[in-house]
Amino acid sequence: MYFAALLARTEDGWEASDTELDDVETLSDLADLAREASPDEDTVLVLIEQEDAWFGVVRVDGEDDPRIYVSDAAAARRSAYGELLLTDELLGREPGTDDGPDLDALDLDGTEDGETEDDEEETGAADAVPHSPVGDSGILDDLGISEKELRSLDADDALGTIAEALGASEVLETVR
Repeated sequence: MYFAALLARTEDGWEASDTELDDVETLSDLADLAREASPDEDTVLVLIEQEDAWFGVVRVDGEDDPRIYVSDAAAARRSAYGELLLTDELLGREPGTDDGPDLDALDLDGTEDGETEDDEEETGAADAVPHSPVGDSGILDDLGISEKELRSLDADDALGTIAEALGASEVLETVR
């Protein structure tokens, strides 16, 4: 199972909405979805977690390029939703050298039935993606969560901890 929510900063505080990622195929689609949540071009955070295995934060500030943080790239790699976030740039690869699974071949219901770590080891993709955080660990610095704090979060309670630090835990819980 996965959980995804949008947190949009407004003049009145944070507003949360849950979101389905089934129709989102690219990072650009995800950024567009985030921008729609804030017509005033305020900060929008897309929070994604997958079965306490990994979490990701995508930050969209107006028309700026999205900033991304993923807690465990290898765990996210085994998820169709993680694949949205793990761009070549984020992984430090040349564009077009992706050796991972074809996104069209993945089961996008959030369960990825039948896929095991052994399957990934056979393809060599496990070696290409680190079992560590990737992306912009300073993504939430100006919102009160330091790089060190973000990196120390466990996937099982990360989104709640982030929301609490932002003063948005109540609004996040309404969509959970």
